[in-house]
Amino acid sequence: MNPLAARLHAALPQTQCTRCGYPDCESYATAMAAGEAQLNQCPPGGAEGVVRLAAILQRPTLPLDAAHGIEAPRTVAVIDENWCIGCTLCLKVCPTDAILGANKRMHTVIEPACTGCELCVPVCPVDCISLDNVSGDRTGWQAWSQAQADEALARYRRRQLRLAREETEQQQRLERKAEAKLADLPAHTHGAKGAEAERKRAIIEAALARARARRAGSPST
Repeated sequence: MNPLAARLHAALPQTQCTRCGYPDCESYATAMAAGEAQLNQCPPGGAEGVVRLAAILQRPTLPLDAAHGIEAPRTVAVIDENWCIGCTLCLKVCPTDAILGANKRMHTVIEPACTGCELCVPVCPVDCISLDNVSGDRTGWQAWSQAQADEALARYRRRQLRLAREETEQQQRLERKAEAKLADLPAHTHGAKGAEAERKRAIIEAALARARARRAGSPST
């Protein structure tokens, strides 16, 4: 990030909710710094958040853009354990790894780690996730502290590193599998010969090349 984007990023609440229209707070900050996004697209930051961003950009404040949501009390997700089917869809979208669970096992939310991003709600196939108001009448930055924002960002970054590491490990497994097949092609092509053997060799070599390319393109862990 350039210095301006970094300052804007530091002023955001780090809920990673995507309501601004960008995949995370850093992307929104980068877009604002480039003049590609307005400073009033962050509902979790609310009116105070707009003032913070306007000061950094040295621009007039604007009303929060209702197209991106409204300023509201802070919420946390709650999973009804009686209805949870363990589909893991909510785990996959939680930006701070605030949900614990396993496939076909009941899930639960780590309340202090939940940013209230709401991303888990629409993906639940059995509608067992609700949102509890935990800040009363306090909204925006009055309902969310800098310390909470810092912790949310730290958890988000750890998640990104974990996902990158898991992707690299998956591509390494695919590489080893393809290499093993190439090392003993007759056994893995069921005795195919001639053009058919070459066709299957080409398929395996292409799979190996894809795995290597994806691993090479993965962020460093």
